[in-house]
Amino acid sequence: MPQPKVKLVVTGDDFGYCERRNQGIVDCFKAGGISNVSLLVNAFSAKHAADLAKRYDIPIGLHANLSEGLPVSQKLTSSTLLNKDGFFHGKMGFREVLQSGQLKMSEVEAELRAQVNRFCELIGHMPDHMDGHQHVHILPEVREVFAHVLSDFGITYTRVPVEPGLKFCTFLPSHLRCFYTQVEREALESVEVFHRHGIRWPDIYLGLSTMGKNMTTSNLKRALGFTLEAHASSLDDGVISPLILTQTSDTAVNSHQPVTAELMVHPGYPSHPQQGGCGEGPDDFSQSSDRVHELNTLQDPQVLSYYRQQGIHLCAFKDL
Repeated sequence: MPQPKVKLVVTGDDFGYCERRNQGIVDCFKAGGISNVSLLVNAFSAKHAADLAKRYDIPIGLHANLSEGLPVSQKLTSSTLLNKDGFFHGKMGFREVLQSGQLKMSEVEAELRAQVNRFCELIGHMPDHMDGHQHVHILPEVREVFAHVLSDFGITYTRVPVEPGLKFCTFLPSHLRCFYTQVEREALESVEVFHRHGIRWPDIYLGLSTMGKNMTTSNLKRALGFTLEAHASSLDDGVISPLILTQTSDTAVNSHQPVTAELMVHPGYPSHPQQGGCGEGPDDFSQSSDRVHELNTLQDPQVLSYYRQQGIHLCAFKDL
């Protein structure tokens, strides 16, 4: 079998959210559309998801959650992480509390450690990788605590969401482009922190521009083109492509090695109202028909054929 040009980890996020999301993710894995999953251990159907992962031998990591639903740690009954109703503050609410300086990093660390321990109870081993639900792991201050926890537990891989070509995706609505620009800025600021703790990530990240209805065959090919371009660049001149978010000060690369990449996806069958979530019921994102649209696109024979034709090999973090 020829050496692949790209080793692509296709990660299904939010595993555990509800049984319908779980089943859709498993169906996508069985069809070859994803190769890896990220588990929400505080979600309603986390145990169901863990059982499915073990039954079908699905590579799995931890989707650390500090922004949606209930905490795992029993020590956080009264905490700066929680609102007056005892739930996390939400995607933007978490960021606002952090920016106000009111968030205690000791409580962030306690919750992250509790989630790693819960993962081990559910799955029976350490996460192959660990990222953050709604990209909370790259936020200022949080990134230092996150990296320290990963280092302590010996978890070596994470996600750094800096997507090549994102600034040219004018089809994205302005509010999303603004949020994604901020995410990329925070991700770039996290690189030094993760590097200092010996944490790694794939060469290229994809997924912000291909979410929901934007996940089309043509748009996936556009995004994946950056991974192929990076591989071709390394063959041509033996130096690191500017498309690669480098993890080393070395400028030389082994041109015989494939480029590594992660594609973040959110497939599944839409949640039913009042069924699932992380303690407050399912959100609009999980109930959206976009979930099954992603599922269908990822397992489309045209997409799977494209991988084979272009030398893109799907794998898991543990294979990198």
